[in-house]
Amino acid sequence: MNAAGEEDDPFPAEDCLFAETFSQETVYNLMGEELKIRQVFGADLGVAAPVWEAALHLCRYLEDQSVEMKGQRIIELGAGTGLVGILAARLGADVMLTDLPLALPQLQANVSANMPSCGWPSAPPTVLPLSWGENHLNFPSDWDLVLCADIIYLPDTYPLLVETLVHLCRQETTVYLSSKMRKEHGTPRFYDDYLPNRFNVELVQRDEKQNNHIYKATVKAEP
Repeated sequence: MNAAGEEDDPFPAEDCLFAETFSQETVYNLMGEELKIRQVFGADLGVAAPVWEAALHLCRYLEDQSVEMKGQRIIELGAGTGLVGILAARLGADVMLTDLPLALPQLQANVSANMPSCGWPSAPPTVLPLSWGENHLNFPSDWDLVLCADIIYLPDTYPLLVETLVHLCRQETTVYLSSKMRKEHGTPRFYDDYLPNRFNVELVQRDEKQNNHIYKATVKAEP
């Protein structure tokens, strides 16, 4: 962890398999909240195990832009450790955290560990399995915000993610996506070719040093 209280990526993106299972707990101070996030490496969690830099970028951006959380209905896709969604819940949002089934025990453990001493300001965060393009129709379509941090790295999932986002969004919904722009994974193509087919897309922050971009998107009106 560096001097600013932020943790560098513990493993490169390519190193997703770990020979042994171990865990570490890191404290993050974000938007006036102290979060204790446990990361379980091994157990086949792969990319769901660590807190990625893109998640921290998104939290900082939401704070810098004074994006309102209190009273908002928020769903996070590919939540992993749950850092972003748990922070939103601590700030008073009604939050649903989603990921593949394998990631849910770690996610639920972090939700439980970060319940404020006086209880959640809104409803307790919900943790549910969501497989893009498969069971997304089981989820409501009335979210205020959809949050996505470093989930654009498997080209085969790109059309499924867009399909899922379209279902989740109403005209008033705002989607924030924070991504390390990995050319080897085709990440730029998602924002250039896939997402603009159904969404109005705006690049709102570019971090050249970390090669991380944040995009803001709203669903296009039906013709």
